[in-house]
Amino acid sequence: MISLQRPLILASNSPRRKQLLTDAGFDFTVEVLPTNENYPANLPAAAVAAYISHEKAEMFRGLRPGSIVLTADTIVIANDQILGKPADFNDAVRMLALLSGKSHTVVTAVSILSGEAIQTVSDAAKVYFRKLDESEISYYIDNYKPYDKAGAYGIQEWIGMTGIEKIEGSFYTIMGLPVHIVYRMLKPYFR
Repeated sequence: MISLQRPLILASNSPRRKQLLTDAGFDFTVEVLPTNENYPANLPAAAVAAYISHEKAEMFRGLRPGSIVLTADTIVIANDQILGKPADFNDAVRMLALLSGKSHTVVTAVSILSGEAIQTVSDAAKVYFRKLDESEISYYIDNYKPYDKAGAYGIQEWIGMTGIEKIEGSFYTIMGLPVHIVYRMLKPYFR
């Protein structure tokens, strides 16, 4: 177990982020505050994840002064359009049909709040999907319910295993937590 100088709080409900942080050897607790995930309309798509991650960290400013707070946000960008979490089955079908047979970019940003300082780092990866047919898209949505995932898919699930032909960048960035970046950001706080 990696020991830090102060308690680490993961400010995310994501089971994937929790598992990745555990697998990386960190001891932490989970605490989530409601956060407005809106962003300025003129913000470039590639900067949205960093903006939202920073806002999530900002919510903790002054609340846990003796702790280190880790926040993250992931967005999927396809055709210069940001794909968030799907609202329902039809929205998930729309998103996966848009990704089918094309490449898209996944950006995950991570923020560390320590004392009064917030440090935010973004990482991007490119994902290439093969052409998916309607039955594959329906099967995936029916069986995996990807309503909590940006772009309506999880790379670690069936659709990732069978539909993704190639990635450029970190698998873990696509999964929602670039562990190599988190490790580097937390290293100054190791005991």
